[in-house]
This record gives sequence, C-alpha cells and structure tokens, in this order.
Amino acid sequence: MSPGARALGVAFSGDGDDSGSLVACAAVVRADRVADGLALDARPVADGAATAAVQSLLARVDRPDASHLLVAGVAPTWFDVVDLGAVRAAADRPVLAVSFEPSPGLADAIDEAFAGEARAARRARYDALPSRRRVDVGERRLFVRALGCAHDEAARVVRAHTPEGQGRPEPLRVARLGARAGRALAGDGGAADR
Repeated sequence: MSPGARALGVAFSGDGDDSGSLVACAAVVRADRVADGLALDARPVADGAATAAVQSLLARVDRPDASHLLVAGVAPTWFDVVDLGAVRAAADRPVLAVSFEPSPGLADAIDEAFAGEARAARRARYDALPSRRRVDVGERRLFVRALGCAHDEAARVVRAHTPEGQGRPEPLRVARLGARAGRALAGDGGAADR
C-alpha cells in the first residue's frame, strides 16, 4: 500500500446508557500516519444514533480518496448496533468494523437487556453483521468485520494502517482522540469504543 493511501476512521466516545450523549469523530489518515482531516458529530444516545453519526460524518468529510472506512466497534453505546449495511451504502467503499478484544458476541446481552421491538431492532442489525474474523498485527490480535471486500483485503488494510508495536489502526487512534476531545469540550468525560 502506498504511503499516501488514505483510510477514514470513525470512533466514538459516549455514555454507557441511554441517558447521555454520543460524540463521534472521523479522521482521514494516510498510510504513512499523516492525519489529513477531522470532523465531529454529537447527538443524544438513542437506538440508531451511531449509524446516523457515521452517515453524517461521511457526508461532512466527503473524501472519496479515502479508500476504506474503518469503524471502531459495532455497538458504542447502550447496544446501539451500527447498521453496517446502511453505512456501506452511504460510504460507497469497503467498511471494516474493528474491535480490540475477544468477545462471545452481543446476542445474549441484547436479549437480556431488551424486550419487544427494541430487542428485535437491535438483534436484526446485529444478526446482519458480517462475521468477525481475527487479524494478527505483529503480536496483537484485532477482530474485523468486513463489508464490501474480502477478508484478505481487510487484513491488508488494517495491517497497513497499524504502526508497528501499536494495537490500533492509526485512523481509529486519531478518531478516538478526536472523539474524546469532543466529549471533554462538551464537559462530559467518558469514552466508548466497544
């Protein structure tokens, strides 16, 4: 991958329940680790807020030169599962949801925390997600859900954008810093990127 190849990373900082706010940041970062653009979005936590924030950031950033969209996790606040299909349609490029810890998944937790339509909507989005596959980056293990590209391409992109010795792709690291700064500016503190 050339040093000037760009990826767009989106990370979140939000309250862990449904009473707070969600701050999302998009960062355009080149493979040589140069940040090339930022945008913020803030909104109340609600089912669908994370998906709407990513779509809003895509429109605001408007960077077709960023060949892939990396999203930090799939459920940033109160099991607000990102609709990766809707994000992929808005992004018009491959979407990679990257997580940083092994997990048994969210299906049982969603079923325990919600009932009725709230459960059904979250489970429908969760069940529609592509499978999570391990990507080894140096000695670190990341987990990637890829939509719009094969797993081999997703692994290549994640590795190309992850500095040696780091456990987080640079577009997501920069976006996480931006989201946390946005939350601090709003006076909320806290962070999430599950």
